[in-house]
Amino acid sequence: MPLAVYILGLSVFALGTSEFMLSGLLPPLAADMDVSIPTAGLLISAFAIGMVIGAPLLAVATLRLPRRTTLIALISVFGLGQVAGALAPSYEVLFASRVVSAFACAGFWAVGAAVAIAMVAPTARARAMAVMIGGLSIANVLGVPAGAFLGEHLGWRSAFWAVGAASAVALAGVATLIPRIPLPAEKPRLKRELAIYRDRQVWLSIAVTALAAGGVFCAFSYLAPLLTDVAGLDSGWVPTVLGLFGIGALVGTALGGRYADAHLFGVLISGVTASTVLLALLALTAANPVAVIVLTFLLGVSAFYTAPALNARMFNIAAAAPTLAGATATAAFNLGNTGGPWLGGTVIDADLGFASTAWAGAAMTVVAIGLAALSLRLHRATASRVVTGSAACAAVDSAASAAASVPDPDAGAAPGTVPPVSERAADRRGLSARP
Repeated sequence: MPLAVYILGLSVFALGTSEFMLSGLLPPLAADMDVSIPTAGLLISAFAIGMVIGAPLLAVATLRLPRRTTLIALISVFGLGQVAGALAPSYEVLFASRVVSAFACAGFWAVGAAVAIAMVAPTARARAMAVMIGGLSIANVLGVPAGAFLGEHLGWRSAFWAVGAASAVALAGVATLIPRIPLPAEKPRLKRELAIYRDRQVWLSIAVTALAAGGVFCAFSYLAPLLTDVAGLDSGWVPTVLGLFGIGALVGTALGGRYADAHLFGVLISGVTASTVLLALLALTAANPVAVIVLTFLLGVSAFYTAPALNARMFNIAAAAPTLAGATATAAFNLGNTGGPWLGGTVIDADLGFASTAWAGAAMTVVAIGLAALSLRLHRATASRVVTGSAACAAVDSAASAAASVPDPDAGAAPGTVPPVSERAADRRGLSARP
């Protein structure tokens, strides 16, 4: 794996800490800003909304700009957004700073993912994304609990200052260690990139990703009050439990990255199913502190086990538009991170209790399982039509083999290129994750 991919993963640490740290800061932040906890929870949705809108917008706006320069600019804006949040005099200013930071974060994810994918072979896409997502997992292991700890002892604003400092370190790493990525010989064309949205599999992938992420973060966003008000734990336990979620996320990312390239749908469906079961158990045992702690760890495993597969699936079905594929995957995850906390806040406002957020999350993941099964069925049906065991198919394989032996400088990047015979044979056996 290229060093640059690991540098991107380290940069994601700062981004991920900011994105998720409010889960451990909601009570003190709500008290300081004189708003309710569900209203404070909307700051999580604000960040996610900025990611949803910002990812495709910035992907399009920077389509023809140098990749490294773009990454440097985005991480700089993100860091300034953290400083603005730390100094915010009111809830409204803090809300705006979250949206601005999210725009920059979304752009970094989209461009960074496209750079990571471009530097590895198609069969290593899930592993490359696992490295980037690993930065997010480490943020949950170290960054989010550290933010909760700072919020408990030095005030919630100190967590924003800490992320601003981490952003400065990330900026130095990107500026000095990310190589200059040459622009393609043929300039990217927006019309061709936008054509991916005509594929129903793209929309199915968006829906599955949004529902799978939203289901987990519907409950996770309100984990701090659930731990203290329902499970009866002292607030000092919140950073520890958040850290356990992060350790689970790290384990899940490693497992998912290892197996998703070869068993994409198997990882995807089994992971979302596990999240559904764990959310239901969390709702049923929310008053038991030991059960909540264990289930939080396992939920981190299941949620991030699916993440490499969800990302790789989008890049597989939108291979002709890698920049927008990364932006779309980022937007889909954060569409869930918007809807999940909103739904959680809605059931809390309806006086159903903090434990009800887990039931609401389970309902979202059940729908995700159904849509993933539909996507798999369509995938298999398409493959069956392409590789019906006819003599014509054998002739196509022979022609492809002959063509592969003749060097063609333009063939490698062209969308719709016939894959090598060995890969198509793997498709017939159901072994390849390629659509």
